[in-house]
Amino acid sequence: MRRLVALIALGIVTFAATAAGPRSGPPDDRADRYGWNLMTPDERTEHQQKMRGFTDYAACLAYVAEHHRLMDERAKAKGVTLPPMHEQACRRLKPAGQ
Repeated sequence: MRRLVALIALGIVTFAATAAGPRSGPPDDRADRYGWNLMTPDERTEHQQKMRGFTDYAACLAYVAEHHRLMDERAKAKGVTLPPMHEQACRRLKPAGQ
């Protein structure tokens, strides 16, 4: 009986974790995204759509800077520390050789 309860609990936790919001890439990297845990699922979806929609490097950089500023404010208000930023998300838009 304990084993059945444990399996059901594991299933519930697994379902809740996968239903937490949109993702791309390995599931383990979501928490490392700047401010990911401070956004609602709707905000995550909107953020991903914006990031995928940029065609201009400067516009992408401006959006990312504003996003990081907002996430820094939220983190400070909640007393949490954000993980270090990784590679710049807009790099795919930068022309080669620059």
